[in-house]
Amino acid sequence: MLEEIKVQANQVIRELIEAANLTRGDLLVIGCSSSEMIGSHIGKNSSLEAAEAAFSGIYPVLQEHGIRLAVQCCEHLNRALILEQETADHFGYEVVNVRPQPKAGGSFATTAWNAFAHPVAVEHIRAKAGLDIGGTLIGMHLKEVAVPLRLSRSTIGQANILCARTRPKFIGGERAFYVDELK
Repeated sequence: MLEEIKVQANQVIRELIEAANLTRGDLLVIGCSSSEMIGSHIGKNSSLEAAEAAFSGIYPVLQEHGIRLAVQCCEHLNRALILEQETADHFGYEVVNVRPQPKAGGSFATTAWNAFAHPVAVEHIRAKAGLDIGGTLIGMHLKEVAVPLRLSRSTIGQANILCARTRPKFIGGERAFYVDELK
């Protein structure tokens, strides 16, 4: 099952990068319930092994494309985000003092913390796109306006996934003209 989670996560992240038109330097937020991936209810059966499998399918692809990653913690850490210090500095995000654990922050956030060179936590971001694995509610961390994306897969492991990209707001009403590549 763990190898299957890794392969599925890899497929999803590759499709998401393309569908969301992510480019080098863009920020992607991921929320992940390891419990849901293994068939349990969110927050009930945290699995570091499942989180590590998904992360190992996702993170190398993001690094290859130069896409910055923010990993959402669970509700016990108020959905704080784990990212590289350099990313926090680049976007001007204020660092807070907390370190995730499997049952306080989540296994996926713990895995990210352990994998990042200089991990930090922040409370708020505005990502260009997002991946929600298992109903973790990442919407609060996306830029306006979020646009749902459908990929060829709808699950990783046994967890449902939801993906979104963002676009600039359309303003000006019926007489306005819009730039097609920003849609």
